[in-house]
Amino acid sequence: MRYNIFFVFLCTLLLPAIGVNASHIVGGEVTYVYLGGNTYTVTVTIYEDCKNGDPSAIEQDNPAFLALYDGNSNFIRRDDVDYSSAITVPVNFSNECVNNFPSVCLTKKSFVRTYTLPPDTSGFIITYQRCCRNASIDNIANPSVIGASYFCTIPPLSVAASNNSAVFKYYPPQIICEGEPLYYDNSATDADHDSLSYEFCTAYIGGTEDSVKPYTPSPPPYQPVYYVNPFSYSDPMGGYPQIKIDPSKGVITGTPNHLGRYVVTVCCHEWRSGQMINTTKREFQFVVTNCSKKVVANIPILSDEPNTYIINCANYTVNFINNSSGGFEYYWDFGDGGVSTDFEPTHTYADTGVYTVKLVVNRSSTCPDSISRLVKVYPYFKAAFTDSGFQCPGGIIKFTDQTNSTYKPITYWEWLFGDGDTSYHQDTTHIYAKGGEYYVTFISANSRGCSDTVLKTVLIDRFRPFAGDDTTIVQGAAIQFHPGGGDNYTWTPSTYLSFNDFGPYDPVGNFVDTGLFTYNVHVINPLGCAGDTSVKIRVVPYAAFFMPTAFTPNGDGLNDVLRPVLIGYSSIVYFRVFDRWGELLYSSNSTESGWDGTYKGQKLDAAVYFWEITTVNRFGKIEKKKGDVTLIR
Repeated sequence: MRYNIFFVFLCTLLLPAIGVNASHIVGGEVTYVYLGGNTYTVTVTIYEDCKNGDPSAIEQDNPAFLALYDGNSNFIRRDDVDYSSAITVPVNFSNECVNNFPSVCLTKKSFVRTYTLPPDTSGFIITYQRCCRNASIDNIANPSVIGASYFCTIPPLSVAASNNSAVFKYYPPQIICEGEPLYYDNSATDADHDSLSYEFCTAYIGGTEDSVKPYTPSPPPYQPVYYVNPFSYSDPMGGYPQIKIDPSKGVITGTPNHLGRYVVTVCCHEWRSGQMINTTKREFQFVVTNCSKKVVANIPILSDEPNTYIINCANYTVNFINNSSGGFEYYWDFGDGGVSTDFEPTHTYADTGVYTVKLVVNRSSTCPDSISRLVKVYPYFKAAFTDSGFQCPGGIIKFTDQTNSTYKPITYWEWLFGDGDTSYHQDTTHIYAKGGEYYVTFISANSRGCSDTVLKTVLIDRFRPFAGDDTTIVQGAAIQFHPGGGDNYTWTPSTYLSFNDFGPYDPVGNFVDTGLFTYNVHVINPLGCAGDTSVKIRVVPYAAFFMPTAFTPNGDGLNDVLRPVLIGYSSIVYFRVFDRWGELLYSSNSTESGWDGTYKGQKLDAAVYFWEITTVNRFGKIEKKKGDVTLIR
């Protein structure tokens, strides 16, 4: 048989209470029933550790001090209420199948009060407060001096003429173990048949060390407790998979993976006509402990849906994974009449549907264990898409969903375009600013939980229009232009340009005037990509030569190389660098690379070095120059 509680120990069931503070209280909730005529029966429920709790602290729980406020936090009345019932909560666990079964005791104590409320449009709040929490709680700060506020809200007449609060169906769990899958139904019922939703929510502070049990509980709003990193009210316990609650079913699932004591609060929201009218909160303390269960049945969860092993959207065949421990015998019931005794069977379903698969481990022994998971079979689902459009930088590319799904509707689309942008529309467009290969990821899903991912490469032409490098020349000299990036070029303006001898796209510039001349070139490539670029020509009256007096070859990209700057010279015969003893360190007939301050691969020391250069001017005459340069490290 399967045990109903999944091996997490409530924190205060294991450690003794501290003084007469309320460390024996491990949780609480407040509910109410509408009796008609603006009369309500309110029940405050607290859960006490009757094993380790201080008897004097437990005795002080009676009577409970309640306070009634209107919806604007105005005080109306306070009451002393004796408990009407005290129930020992059943453990619902067999100790013969656990190697280290602990001794536990949990009491559910209820305080009931009937209120006939005055007419009010703001609603009412009934609250109970008690301090303090167990000092060993791991997910909130300063728990030994932080109390708790348990309260309920009765909505105003304008929201709901009458309302019964939601009531949680099952007792909180007493036993769950580290590393074991948790499946706890924390759902509620509602007498008004309102729609219910669930979420983890914050716990609130109430009571202090000086006022352990406030005679008149304070009015709202209440201050939330401070959660210790990495925990939060929405992630109160961590876990792998993370402990989470199904928002529509109220089922808590996940696998605790850290020992410790945690405050967990669940909010059950009531919805009527699309409006949230009330919230019922249950706060409880869980302790994750290392309990040794002899036999553990475990089918993993491979989907994003609660308690669902897999959603198979490809075919009807399911391969089962068995993560059980302590087993020697296995019995699988596939939920369609089929069974197997294999350790990890494969089963083919005859039709689509949702099947409850049950695995029983050691069912013929005194300590069997079982687990049930859902298997959802919905073939066929396959994501696909097409792309079309102008595949140039700046062009519009259209992406079209081509997903093939037996079951409609398709409800989710996610596009990752490979350049950091995304879209969540079924069909979409995108513009790439630069050319290149982009890996587009497309994810789609339908209403049955089927999802698929497809990856495709989109090629955008690496269009780079080029008009030439900015250049300085001497007045009267000619320059040959060589644009690139396409096969069609339009030059604007055409002043000083000649297109006759060198073709329509590679003009020659003959500049008779000095000044700065800028030319725009409109470039079109064979694919049709078009763009504009420009080049600047500075015309000076005389030839010029420049050599730096120092350089810093430190790899910062600034002044790292020694090279001459020549304007109006037709060529260079050689450029040489020597040390102070006349040893040749560098020689070249080009100014493109320059000297980087090394010799035979070794960095030279900071010092003064000597250079000489021989050039040919634009009239064909040889010119020689010498000088020195300081290398700075």
